[in-house]
Amino acid sequence: MLTIADLRAQKLIIFEAISGSRAYGTNLPHSDTDLKGVFILPKDRFFGLDYVPQVANETNDEVFYELRRFVELLLKNNPTVLELLGTPADCVIYKHPIFEQFNAADFLSKLCRQSFAEYAVAQIRKAKGLNKKINHPEPPARKSVLDFCYVTVGAGAQPVAAWLARKGYDMAQCGLANVPHLSDLYAMFVDAMPERHHGYRGLVRDPETSQDVLLSAVPKGEEPVAYLSFNRNGYSTYCRVFREYWEWVEKRNAERYQNTVQHGKNYDAKNMLHVFRLLQMAEEIAQDGEVHVRRPNREFLLQIRRGEFDYEELVAEAEKLVQRVETAFASSHLPAMPEKEVAEQLLLRVRRQFYEGVQ
Repeated sequence: MLTIADLRAQKLIIFEAISGSRAYGTNLPHSDTDLKGVFILPKDRFFGLDYVPQVANETNDEVFYELRRFVELLLKNNPTVLELLGTPADCVIYKHPIFEQFNAADFLSKLCRQSFAEYAVAQIRKAKGLNKKINHPEPPARKSVLDFCYVTVGAGAQPVAAWLARKGYDMAQCGLANVPHLSDLYAMFVDAMPERHHGYRGLVRDPETSQDVLLSAVPKGEEPVAYLSFNRNGYSTYCRVFREYWEWVEKRNAERYQNTVQHGKNYDAKNMLHVFRLLQMAEEIAQDGEVHVRRPNREFLLQIRRGEFDYEELVAEAEKLVQRVETAFASSHLPAMPEKEVAEQLLLRVRRQFYEGVQ
């Protein structure tokens, strides 16, 4: 297994830089120092069966891409690797002379609309989801199938629990049978005799754990007392939302969540900072054909991070910026995509020079 220490010891790194907030200029005194870079596999490892596309530390805040993987990501206009080519000089730790051949302008294309702007849109959706989780938490007690069952009453319907209570029936007295040609609608029968000769099985096997209603054998000639509808889709959606919410609670970054709650606006401020950063960078790429990593509006971005704006205000501004980005790319002179053949020749040339020890 190849480690970052191996890359350093064998002098395989051709580029290393400080990335993230320190490169953007949005770092705070307590901000982590993220490292990213590019390395080249030793010749025997490259030509063998064990190709290693990237190497990272345990916390994933130090990531190095193998040269081929680096070029593959450049061809996709991946924001992370394009930002490496726009790293501010004060964040470059090491640059091998052969790495000078890589320039962001040679790879920028209209694919950036997708890689930068659409990723930012996904972050907006993520922020909306977090906002919903914070403001509409799921109670720890999970609803049951019966909470999604309704009994017909005249031209309307009533929750099954309320209907049973009103009628004075016990759930164990009831039996359900399919209604042909109608999905999730069941004829409901009640055995009102104390002996319960009909042997109806009730509405569910276990109110706490059952995932479906329970059917019973109904004697011929019995008449249903009502019809029960099971909102199966609603129950399925609820189960997914409930599961996702409590998985989020279990896995969320506790410190980051507390910061989100403390600023009182109930959105992930760091997430929203990156939304604006990515969209602004996308607009600059479309208009100027350049990657500006160090952000000129540090104070505005830090205001977002401090939660000084309302959530709805930020989302509305971000959506306006999305439209500006779309307009900018529609009229941009950038190519539709990078030239794969040119990139491949660059890849071959740089690898050959490294293996031949060219400085």
